[in-house]
Amino acid sequence: MYDAGGADSGTRKAISWWQRQGWIDCDPTIGIERRPAPPDRTKALTENQITALWRLDVALREKTCWKMLYESAARADEVLCLNVEDLYPQDKRGKITAKGGATEWIHWQSGTAQLLPRLIARRTRGPLFLTDRKAPAGTPTLDVCPETGRARLSYRRTEEIFEENPRLLANPLAAPEDIENLDGWTLHRLRHSALTHDAEDGTSTPMLLARSRHSSVRSLERYARPGVDAVARHVAERDPAARRRT
Repeated sequence: MYDAGGADSGTRKAISWWQRQGWIDCDPTIGIERRPAPPDRTKALTENQITALWRLDVALREKTCWKMLYESAARADEVLCLNVEDLYPQDKRGKITAKGGATEWIHWQSGTAQLLPRLIARRTRGPLFLTDRKAPAGTPTLDVCPETGRARLSYRRTEEIFEENPRLLANPLAAPEDIENLDGWTLHRLRHSALTHDAEDGTSTPMLLARSRHSSVRSLERYARPGVDAVARHVAERDPAARRRT
């Protein structure tokens, strides 16, 4: 349990109402220690790992999805819910439905912009990312492409594909015969890496909030953890010997 300061707003309101009714005399949560939130141990991929990821020989669908996730720093479920008609290619942006049903925008760069026309082909509506096969009977209409009959690609399948393909990159010291028994990366690593790299490059807090679409600066703490390469670059740039040479 949590103390009153850590209880959710519904619990606090209920306790206050019970006290006003005379059912309880004091707040029963006072004195109960707050459980510490588990630390977020997600680590950003290095820029070299990101570069190696783009070189993998994967299908156009995967290449476009991964690029969009990294360049936009969007959540995977938001990107997978995109429809062709939600895209504004000329502006390199897309309209998504965020938590709570609000309409928000994600923005991408040239890498995604170059791949999208090939992925969309001549489609004008329906899910952006599709399965390889026809949608099974009973699939919701909104999750079926009206032009190809294929279904919207699921988060589970997208995660499986992403976890499998870069295993050699995720485990560079492993023997090839052991790769199948090792873990790869999660889709969230792409969003996390994009925001961390932005922070390492000096992106302002207001822009990081806008990119991540978080409402709290505290939520950015998990991304503001420079990686090994960034720390090495920072130290090298401030080396007095290097400054004298320049």
